[in-house]
Amino acid sequence: MIGTETAGLHIARGPQEPPSVRALRYWAYQYKRTWRGSITTSFLYPVLYLAAMGVGLGSLVNRHTGAVDHVHYLVFLAPGLLASTAMQIGGNEATYPVMAAIKWMRTYYAMLASPLRVIDVLVGHLGWIALRLVTVTVIYVGVMAAFGTVLSPWVVLAVPAAVLTGLAFAAPIAAYAATQDTDTAFSTIYRMVLIPLFLFSGTFFPVSQLPGWLRDVAYATPLYHGVSLCRDLTLGQLQPVADPLHAVYLGTLAGVELWSALHTYNRRLVI
Repeated sequence: MIGTETAGLHIARGPQEPPSVRALRYWAYQYKRTWRGSITTSFLYPVLYLAAMGVGLGSLVNRHTGAVDHVHYLVFLAPGLLASTAMQIGGNEATYPVMAAIKWMRTYYAMLASPLRVIDVLVGHLGWIALRLVTVTVIYVGVMAAFGTVLSPWVVLAVPAAVLTGLAFAAPIAAYAATQDTDTAFSTIYRMVLIPLFLFSGTFFPVSQLPGWLRDVAYATPLYHGVSLCRDLTLGQLQPVADPLHAVYLGTLAGVELWSALHTYNRRLVI
């Protein structure tokens, strides 16, 4: 019986249980020590972000521009923050936990001493990251609804869209983390990748306001696709061509980088 953020989700053993679920269960068991603290921040962060940036700054934006993409700034901002939070959670869970499992605590090696294979270890860890993303994004959508920023029942699909966004970052970062011997490069990932994407991928203002060359760069980033997809679903402004393409882009990136991560994991863990 494993506690998670909701303290009510139990991952049961079954006779036909996939091997990767055994690896996932380890991460869930570890998490039951810290879920009380993380559930607090999972509620606190969206409240603070939406209150400060959406309500506070948004009142100034609405006063001077009237609306952003035909909606109040708070409504425009909220789904962008949902996708950005998923990106940050995916990045966080794929850096230090991966290095710790390889170098400091050697958890991966302990798993591989059992009948688990490298792919089971990898998929189990990414599966746990996906579960973390589900709980965080569900809470975030609930806070968004409390702030009155949910305009469509399609918002329920914003949760898997945000999870897919987080995995599109978690898989390549995990692949890279498996090649590192120190955590020095992780600060570079945050400063040179995650933070610029957070600022310039459509979270705070439409990408169309960027200069031409930078706009093209933004269109190629996974966060832009995650933000656009979450925003369309939250606002009910569905794009029959663009939205499926956003989802395919994110899913393809996550799948390709899963293969890349399997390659780097095999090189690092198989002696």
